[in-house]
Amino acid sequence: MPDLSFLFRHAAVLALLVALAPQTGFSQKTTIDKVVASVGSELVLLSEIEEQKALLDAQQGGLPPDASCMILDNILAQKLLVNQANLDSISVLDVEVETQLDARIEQILAYMNNDYQQFEDYYGQSVNQVKDQFREDLRSQLLADRMRAQVISDITVTPAEVKAFFSRIPVDSLPYFNSEVEVAEIVLRPVVNETEREKAMKKLSELRDRVLVNGEDFAEVATKFSDDFASARIGGDLGWTKRGKFVPEFEAAAYNLEVDEISPIIETEFGFHIIQLLGRRGNTIHTRHILVRPEITEADLQLAMEKLDSVRTLIVSDSLSFSKAVKDFGYKDVQSYNNDGRMINPRTGNNFFEIADLDPDVYFALDTMKVGGICAPFSYRAPNGEVLYRVVKLMSQTNPHRANLKEDYAKIQIAAIEEKKSIYLSDWIQEKVRSTYISIDPMFADGPGMDKWKQQ
Repeated sequence: MPDLSFLFRHAAVLALLVALAPQTGFSQKTTIDKVVASVGSELVLLSEIEEQKALLDAQQGGLPPDASCMILDNILAQKLLVNQANLDSISVLDVEVETQLDARIEQILAYMNNDYQQFEDYYGQSVNQVKDQFREDLRSQLLADRMRAQVISDITVTPAEVKAFFSRIPVDSLPYFNSEVEVAEIVLRPVVNETEREKAMKKLSELRDRVLVNGEDFAEVATKFSDDFASARIGGDLGWTKRGKFVPEFEAAAYNLEVDEISPIIETEFGFHIIQLLGRRGNTIHTRHILVRPEITEADLQLAMEKLDSVRTLIVSDSLSFSKAVKDFGYKDVQSYNNDGRMINPRTGNNFFEIADLDPDVYFALDTMKVGGICAPFSYRAPNGEVLYRVVKLMSQTNPHRANLKEDYAKIQIAAIEEKKSIYLSDWIQEKVRSTYISIDPMFADGPGMDKWKQQ
């Protein structure tokens, strides 16, 4: 019988194993030269099983006795997908592999504050050596993902199938959903007045002269005067970074510098900067900067509050639609701006929030509000420390309830699709097993789950 755990289970164990790798870092392989299985032209080494077993044990602990067979089962499925992808001439471009590889290496380096020496000390290899070691593994992973996506790409469910799926769920297995709300917002960013803007530019110009004209040490000036407190304590150092790390204005200026050169004053959404390029490695640069933020005065804040309140008044009086107000007055850099004002729950990726998922200030704004209501403007701090103003609208609200088709159709539909995809992929694998040469070493051949890999 099906259950609604499919609502929250979006990947098989195989995908889980793959997903764990970039979160945990690349483990060094201990080569065990023993082939324990083959699927067409794809080979499975005992080392692959042992590495994935160690990874799962580190993540979960207390693995069952048949864990090795479960892991081999998933590896065989991936190898079958890769083998079929090669037969079907499905390819993965080198640039795709390199992009994914770079992203995973950068994630590891980020945990090490972009310290390349620490990386080499930890892994016993250079970054390029690690890339060479895992390039083909990653290519196989991407090929398997592409083949799987192609196999299940056309799977859909009809309303009748959704109802049939739901009807097979025992009543006592239906989950109990808490109250959920859908919330939209308009965010307004206070504008710095011209006097404060000019004061900030003048201050930074004087700091630039102290370095370039008076010969003062850039790092010491950054430590004393930069408004980027995170980097100021280390002399304004931003470490080694690749393109896409900084806002466009900052990045364009930084990449146009020669080593040791100091930029002119650059304005970004964070304030005014001067940047020094400390080093370059291909597409990676090492920079430091000094930031001066123009001061937002109480008058600027009050003006922002009044402007947002007047926008709210126009909406409440039906003189302006909420959607148009978002586009005309909203702050473009918040996520909700491109979602018609609707906030996205970072935990689930959809537009619905349980009360516990809401920021406290949003929760209190909605506490006594009816659906369709819009609260008065209030301030909040963005992740970068900026003071912003928002109004929020309660778009919809559900009461606590057991899962049902009327209120939870979209969730149940997703669950039904996932079940159908899983069944279809399983059937596809069994069909390919009959036409693919597969061998399994006797040490695993009689283990749990291995029967389906034996050609009848």
